[in-house]
Amino acid sequence: MSLDVYLQADYPAAPGMPPAKYEYSANITHNLNRMAEAAGLYGVVWRPDENGIETAAQLIEPLEKGIALLKSDPARFEQFNASNGWGMYKHFVPFLEKYLEACRECPIARVSACR
Repeated sequence: MSLDVYLQADYPAAPGMPPAKYEYSANITHNLNRMAEAAGLYGVVWRPDENGIETAAQLIEPLEKGIALLKSDPARFEQFNASNGWGMYKHFVPFLEKYLEACRECPIARVSACR
């Protein structure tokens, strides 16, 4: 099982130009759900629709806080590493950092997740 996250936005077209689109997608294993929960990120990353998250701008602060927490105490979160190697701290933090970067790049993007 995995988690797919998506950001999508359409920009009005400039005269004589087609509409511009912004799209971001990423995938990570669902095995990280316990680590995400411990970092306060499960609801906003896995279930944004159930937590009032509609735009990327709404994800920026929770992602910043969750990433800071994860980085402040790696040993605390590495205890949630999957024993089979599919769901590791060392992969989760970069996934979140790239997601945060995409949210900052296009804060008006619509957020969705498929789990």
